[in-house]
Amino acid sequence: MNKLIAIRSQEAMCRERAVLDHDRRAFWLAKAEEWQQIALDEIAFHFRECNVARFAEPACDEFAAA
Repeated sequence: MNKLIAIRSQEAMCRERAVLDHDRRAFWLAKAEEWQQIALDEIAFHFRECNVARFAEPACDEFAAA
């Protein structure tokens, strides 16, 4: 969960930079999209782990609490 929070924070920072840095807006938006994809990959990895080990409830409840 902490890893996902850190990834989403990077994505948000890139989006903020895009607003502030007009000259490099496209660059920062592209970086934000990269971080967004990393976040989606992390979520998918988590759910694949849960499906492999269905009885490992504590690992699967981590996202449910958020």
